[in-house]
Amino acid sequence: MSGKDVRQLIKKLEAQGFDVTPTKNNHWLVKKNGTRVTTLPGTPSDSRSLKNCIAALKRHGYTP
Repeated sequence: MSGKDVRQLIKKLEAQGFDVTPTKNNHWLVKKNGTRVTTLPGTPSDSRSLKNCIAALKRHGYTP
């Protein structure tokens, strides 16, 4: 996974009503209805990190 994958995911999340804001440490905070859902890595170094974030997003209504 790369930073490009993260940017594409952010666009999809915003289209589905999630609020995505950058943090100070090159991460992205994802909220739904004011509630924190997960934090996305800016540049995922672990192959499972983005997949784990997507799993958390699915539990809060994200449809890939």
